[in-house]
Amino acid sequence: MFRSITLPIVGLLLAVSALISGCSSYPAAPASAASSNYKYIIGPGDTLNIVVWRNPELSTIVPVRPDGKIAAPLVEDLPAMGKDATTLARDIEKALAKYIRDPVVTVVVTNFVGPYSEQIRVVGEAAKPQVLPYKQKMTLLDVMIAVGGMTDFADGNGASILRTAEGNKQYGVRIADLVKRGDVSANVEMQPGDVLIIPQGWF
Repeated sequence: MFRSITLPIVGLLLAVSALISGCSSYPAAPASAASSNYKYIIGPGDTLNIVVWRNPELSTIVPVRPDGKIAAPLVEDLPAMGKDATTLARDIEKALAKYIRDPVVTVVVTNFVGPYSEQIRVVGEAAKPQVLPYKQKMTLLDVMIAVGGMTDFADGNGASILRTAEGNKQYGVRIADLVKRGDVSANVEMQPGDVLIIPQGWF
């Protein structure tokens, strides 16, 4: 009788053990991820400071609308989403050239949100799961500070990064070592579009 009860329990424990080991079987995330020539891509919700040289009446601060377009003096419904600031400045110059001679435009992004495809998503046992705008050289530690660390139920060293830029390849990360033990070797760079998954621990 004891044997008939024990066997299912042993089977369950083996299954749980396999599940846990499977969660941590991802390759370690590379320490360096983003290329040095990264250019910020404009997205809905960003705020742009548009400066038209020698034409202060055309200079303005505008939001990028949910449809990814902007409207500025003499420029209506110009697509901005998916472009870097330099490319957008050249597009605005082309639009303004119909009205003024040789316009020179500078675009500065002052409030960063970025396109959805480049945002960092943090799900699971983070203190404050949320979506973060990607910034160049952003690290795992930066992300954990932004989300307020982990909950008491988190399995920090069982966490992983789902890297959409690499066809949803998954990498293991050691958040507990980084945050609780100060092991800087566990800190890695994030990439645009990364999803940080923090599972619940087994207690």
